[in-house]
Amino acid sequence: MRTQDIDAEWQALLAARDGGAASAADARGQPDARSGVRGRTVAPLMAHDAAAPTIARNGAEPSLGPRDCPQATQSARDLAWVPGTLSDLFGPILAPPVAQDGCRVAGRLCQTLDGRIATACGSSQWIGGPGDILHTHRLRALCHAVIVGAGTVAADDPRLTTREVCGPNPTRIILDPTGRLPVTHQVFTEGPPTILVTCVGDATHHGSARVLRLPAPLDLPLLLTRLAAMNLTRIFVEGGGITVSRFLAAGCLDRLHVTIAPVILGSGIPAFTLPQASRIGDGLRASFRVFPMDPDILLDMPLDRARPTLCR
Repeated sequence: MRTQDIDAEWQALLAARDGGAASAADARGQPDARSGVRGRTVAPLMAHDAAAPTIARNGAEPSLGPRDCPQATQSARDLAWVPGTLSDLFGPILAPPVAQDGCRVAGRLCQTLDGRIATACGSSQWIGGPGDILHTHRLRALCHAVIVGAGTVAADDPRLTTREVCGPNPTRIILDPTGRLPVTHQVFTEGPPTILVTCVGDATHHGSARVLRLPAPLDLPLLLTRLAAMNLTRIFVEGGGITVSRFLAAGCLDRLHVTIAPVILGSGIPAFTLPQASRIGDGLRASFRVFPMDPDILLDMPLDRARPTLCR
């Protein structure tokens, strides 16, 4: 019965993605009403996703139907969690946009206990456990677009698809202001629709990706307005740390998910890169909820477009 409840819950979230069913928040109460309680711990969060209904979005690629449902890794399938947790966590992601740009933006990072997202040489696979990978794919499936920076593409050559869950692939948005990425990366040669955002050149395409040219330096509020005009209004900023930090500094994040793994590196690339603070008050103190994701924990933080004091 638990598995059936979990499957039905994920299907309801996918249906709510584009307003096709009652919202996940309605099904579970109002998650946002409790999101400001610091340190609230929610039931464990892990599961394999079963078949989901086909979903279409204006002009986007067809989503996966029940017969197309990819299989999660065995390690992810064997993990169990309590029904209701998905709606509790993702309900705020599916809430209607309230910002003037018309977008709902969620950022995500996975870090060590000492706040590192990679070693000094850039190795990050894998800081988090299988639950974090599954969580990332769920966020992709629930959002219209996924954003990553040029550094992430150069280091990891990601596909940015929803291979581990049932649900539509998001449009892939690659931020490359200086035009340093070659067309040989996977996001430019195969898979779902891709948009390359740059501030240089005059090409209309980069490999299979369409080019969106914006003035330099890259204006993130303007980017969100342009994406909303394309009917891409639920945005997942997946990384890396510099890209998420720029959205945070610009006051462009509604929600922030941070996975913390029980790993200590003692050196490496920091999760957040912001201007130097001279006092604690220069930072941003956020409320959060805790979702156990064995062996990691997930912090869900409602930012509501807040930015660190030193970035205002």
